[in-house]
Amino acid sequence: MSWSSFVDKLKYKAKQQGKHLVKIDPWFASSKTCHCCDHKVDKIPLNLPPWKCPKCFIIHDRDINAAINVKQQGIIKLKAEGLSVSANRGLRKTSHELIAV
Repeated sequence: MSWSSFVDKLKYKAKQQGKHLVKIDPWFASSKTCHCCDHKVDKIPLNLPPWKCPKCFIIHDRDINAAINVKQQGIIKLKAEGLSVSANRGLRKTSHELIAV
């Protein structure tokens, strides 16, 4: 099956279930962009899965960082289309932290 045929089937299935298919730019540097501060590094060697952002010093797993960036880009695109976005599948995370007194 060709890639375009696969995407067409995904579009059809998403529409059938009332969902939206969001396509991310294939040249978006999802694994080289820090999801915390948006700093983009020039290169990440393939043999170096965890990398440290030189700007905010957060250590990233290449795949997890890329997944977070793709999710964020998808949310941005959906919001740009005027759609309501539930980033946590409708589950609201609490912002309260327990503090020892």
